[in-house]
Amino acid sequence: MGFMCTTQSRKKRNIGSNKLIEILRFEIYLRSKCGQIPWFIACSNLMTELREKRCLENAADSAESPILEEAGESGSEQKPKPLVKYGELVILGYNGFLPAGERGRRRSKFVLYRRPAANGVRRSKHYVVKTPHSSKAILDASQHSISYTLSRSQAVIVEYTEDPDTDMFQIGRSSESPIDFVVMDTVAGDKTGETKVLQSTISRFACRILSDRNDVNNCRIYAAGFDSSRNIFLGEKATKWTENHEIDGLTTNGVLIMHPRGDFCGGSATCGPWRETSVGGAVFSLRESRSAQQKGLPCQAETNVLRDGTMVDLCGATLLWRSAEGLKNSPTKRDLEALVDELNAGRPQCPVGLNTLVIPRKLSSAHQDLNQPYVYLNCGHVQGEHSWGAEGSEAGSRRCPMCLTAGPVVRVCMGIEPAFYVDSGPPTYAFNPCGHMASERTVKYWATVDIPHGTNGFHAICPFCASPLQGTPGYVRLIFQDNLD
Repeated sequence: MGFMCTTQSRKKRNIGSNKLIEILRFEIYLRSKCGQIPWFIACSNLMTELREKRCLENAADSAESPILEEAGESGSEQKPKPLVKYGELVILGYNGFLPAGERGRRRSKFVLYRRPAANGVRRSKHYVVKTPHSSKAILDASQHSISYTLSRSQAVIVEYTEDPDTDMFQIGRSSESPIDFVVMDTVAGDKTGETKVLQSTISRFACRILSDRNDVNNCRIYAAGFDSSRNIFLGEKATKWTENHEIDGLTTNGVLIMHPRGDFCGGSATCGPWRETSVGGAVFSLRESRSAQQKGLPCQAETNVLRDGTMVDLCGATLLWRSAEGLKNSPTKRDLEALVDELNAGRPQCPVGLNTLVIPRKLSSAHQDLNQPYVYLNCGHVQGEHSWGAEGSEAGSRRCPMCLTAGPVVRVCMGIEPAFYVDSGPPTYAFNPCGHMASERTVKYWATVDIPHGTNGFHAICPFCASPLQGTPGYVRLIFQDNLD
């Protein structure tokens, strides 16, 4: 319940009373001088006037609550209830924002909140039809259904009904309204967003997530998403099968998931095996190649429930799932900015130019910034921009003036996306070859995570720019010339 002070009205009343006293004093003085009133009677009258004035003021003050005035007694204003958060999906390769800017559903991360009304669906019934495109379930725009085409004259239709206990979120390349999170192909090392992908390998309706409204930790991922007509079509060439009288299938390039072994927060987690999830939510080992016709072996002991740190690969972009509980134990963006400020407060210096270096929160387009720190990737010494030590004809190769080690040099920049951090340690390590800084445990964790690449390859990348890591171990410890050494 709020209160507001009314001292302003009280000041106005005091000013009026003081003027009245001066007038009374002047009038009594004149009358006493003229002999109209004896001086002792004048003093007595003045005291009476003062007592009456004070009584009037006290009565007025008590009626108006001179110090505090209660406001909002009706209680009609109610605070909105806090949103229930399921978690976040963060695209690997972006340092907190898209290079071209965050626009609507096209963002670097997507936060999943419990919806005002449930929009989830669950499997209802299935049947065989000869003409799937003209069946009632397909033509009904209010009916969710999945069509498994077996041949030109036969298909299995699986109808879905509304589920009041789940919320559905859909991810894909399409910008149509059913897609909640628009994901485009990630270009490694693209800092400007000007690089265009001619042919995307991400499905328009790639996957969907069903979140339990009664349990925020129960979020399941399924391959494929419903289109604007609330349908999913698996063509004749798509991988599909029937088990226990229920049909299931895989999408063309598949939806791969990886659950980390151990807790993501704390830095003790290790990379788990990559699996593939089906349209129905079953989990299988990987196919021989990304779009092979034969499905992998079933993994009965594993589920499609997202855990803190689970990776989701859509064949062109890789997403990280952070649970609401896990984010509570992770550093915030403000915490990371404070770490940068703490490093800059140490006033690190360039041993060559003897100028103070300033660690940026994001790289600028100006390459001639004298305060921009650079790191020698083979030794870790951090220095400023200078022309000393050029080594041979190899572009970017310099000889470190501190230890005389030759190697590439790259600008240093803070990894500012908090979802990628596994702990809150100081940013004392950097990835090779991009130079993004992060805590020791964070850098070492991502250096061991194999991200799908191509049809059946894997490689470790920097989570802040998606650049493939080079050398062994793929990172370097930063050595500053300041009070932190």
